[in-house]
Amino acid sequence: MSCGSDMTLLDCTGARISGCWSLRTDRSGSGEDSLDRLLPHAGAPRRKSTTSLSKTEPPLLRTGTRTIYTAGRPPWYDEHGAQSKEAFVIGLCGGSASGKTTVANNIIEALDVPWVVLLSMDSFYKVLSPEEQILAAQNDYNFDHPGAFDFELLVATLRKLKQGKSVKIPVYDFTTHRRQKDWKNVYGASVIIFEGIMSFVDKELLQLLDMKIFVETDSDIRLVRRLRRDITERGRDIEGVIKQYNKYVKPAFEQYIEPTMRLADIVVPRGGGNMVAIDLIVQHVHSQLEERELSVRALLASVQQIQPLPQTLSVLENTPQVRGLHTIIRNKETSRDEFIFYSKRLMRLLIEHALTFLPSQPCVVQTPQGPEYEGHSYSGKGITGVSILRAGETMEPALRAVCKDVRIGKILIQTNMDSGEPELHYLRLPKDISEDHVILMDSTVSTGAAAMMAVRVLLDHEVQEDKIMLVSLLMAQLGVHSVAYAFPKVKIITTAVDKDLDEFFHVIPGIGDFGDRYFGTDGSVSLSDDDDQEQLSL
Repeated sequence: MSCGSDMTLLDCTGARISGCWSLRTDRSGSGEDSLDRLLPHAGAPRRKSTTSLSKTEPPLLRTGTRTIYTAGRPPWYDEHGAQSKEAFVIGLCGGSASGKTTVANNIIEALDVPWVVLLSMDSFYKVLSPEEQILAAQNDYNFDHPGAFDFELLVATLRKLKQGKSVKIPVYDFTTHRRQKDWKNVYGASVIIFEGIMSFVDKELLQLLDMKIFVETDSDIRLVRRLRRDITERGRDIEGVIKQYNKYVKPAFEQYIEPTMRLADIVVPRGGGNMVAIDLIVQHVHSQLEERELSVRALLASVQQIQPLPQTLSVLENTPQVRGLHTIIRNKETSRDEFIFYSKRLMRLLIEHALTFLPSQPCVVQTPQGPEYEGHSYSGKGITGVSILRAGETMEPALRAVCKDVRIGKILIQTNMDSGEPELHYLRLPKDISEDHVILMDSTVSTGAAAMMAVRVLLDHEVQEDKIMLVSLLMAQLGVHSVAYAFPKVKIITTAVDKDLDEFFHVIPGIGDFGDRYFGTDGSVSLSDDDDQEQLSL
């Protein structure tokens, strides 16, 4: 099946396929995580997937404060650090209460892939004036007209989300007819399902849709559904709902919505009950995702780095103290207590060294004795530390010790054991991080694949590249070159650079598995990431 100009009418029947996923979405906007994700039902059958989900373990880990998804997001960028694939966008159109959301949820269940976003056009109603608010309260405002939607914001938001950027989604309150104060953060979509009554009306919006689906449902069924929804969920009375339907909804469908059926690639009669049609849609989406798969780590490992180390690299001066600390932590006979103690000492020196690269400005202060002192002060707005879990967390105390009130974010990146590619599993960043200088922390960097993914995440959240510092205790030359080549403005700061990697991408001579040595865990049962192949610390 192709997404061309020809419309495919799918009026077929078939047994319902039981899905093993349910969409965790909070349309009120109170969700805590940065992305609506999918969770499995225990014991349910699984469809063939393009992801590397383990067949013996559930695709998530829970702690008291975290939900970490073991079915991660694979790279969405190339070895140059630039985005090389966009999210696949499915547009769902149809009359009010035609079952668009049900179709979307059924597609999500059948897709069986992580990192799917369901975006509703209902979130993009325009802000009403006081006069329009009065009309809306009297059911005399036409919400079923193209002019009721903020298409400029909608197109800009969907475009950014398709490009892999972090976006803020307005949350519309149907009871008060206003946008709520807090908008919802959404990031990291591999597939976007966009649904709304006017999904095919705007030409610029149409260009963003990779697949266009029209959900066709009998008008009487749609009226009954709308009555039930508006009365029970939106606090309307039956007279007002019928008045609005006859005055606005039905004419709008005939004038604006029904004519756009000709633009659809697929028409799905009977909505969410047509599982054969949905299965055919899912097969096409899977084929599209397979065509977009990348192999970033293999490309990095195959590159022969013969250039000198980049100018953006700063290595802590190799004083007798620094070399002595390295001697202790590299020694395989060093006890865990000593390894932790001397690693912390080295981390403190490293962080202090990193702070010297923050911008400063001349500052004059008056001393207690009266004379003035000409010094310097930090000239940036804020400082945020972001640790690549789990080993990067070990560097947080050193940062907190020297940066008062520093904000901390966390990113979990793990290696897919089947493909060898890094995958993004967990993300929590402070608000307005785009305005800060960011210190990105990891214990070791080998190929640089995980570090590159973390930098790409920060860039997607509009952090400026020249405001990012990658700080690591130990790096391999390949990792240094990979990060510097992809992101030439990122400052790279470490205590040492080793030349080689072994066949398992471990830094040689290296310090061993930093996470296992620090946390006292057994690497044989670890969930490995790009650089230290550690077990997740829960």
